Amino acid sequence: MKGPLIVCITGLPGAGKTTVADALKSMGFSVISMGDVVRNEAKKRGLELNDANLGKVMLELRSTYGPDAIAVYVGEMIKSMNESKYFAIDGLRSVREADRLREYGYVKILAVHAPRARRFDFLVKRGRSDAPTDMHEFDARDRRELDVGVAEAIAFADAIVNNDCNKEELVNRALTIVKRWIDEYENMKAKA
Repeated sequence: MKGPLIVCITGLPGAGKTTVADALKSMGFSVISMGDVVRNEAKKRGLELNDANLGKVMLELRSTYGPDAIAVYVGEMIKSMNESKYFAIDGLRSVREADRLREYGYVKILAVHAPRARRFDFLVKRGRSDAPTDMHEFDARDRRELDVGVAEAIAFADAIVNNDCNKEELVNRALTIVKRWIDEYENMKAKA
């Protein structure tokens, strides 16, 4: 087996994906945010980093370059960071993206699920420029994510973590799963 362990974190906006990704940093994972790829493209275009513009850029990239366009960019980033053997990909949105990333390493998908009201509150409190201003905008964002395939990515996940708890418990739940995957990965590498 060649290539690094790639843990792809998926879920709807505000579910806790970045919290999990940040926790994986402490375990030696290099973290790549798929959302940052879109934000960087929006910046290059001189666009304000709001939900409407970021959604438009994400959809345009997928329409122009294919549904796995962002994963191709992320895969090239993984190749360029060849000193790392563990990667956490924050924001996987489709099975096609996971399939593309399998070209770069051993992929596991971790879905993070949180109740709708909890996700909305988190996004508002986080205070990023793309935060929803009301439930209508929040629902539209969820629909956009569902349209690009996040529900399928969640359904095909290797494990699901329920974020119905405090941050510490969410991190503990996720790290327990990922530690098993690291052991599995290291055992496979040893046998190869």
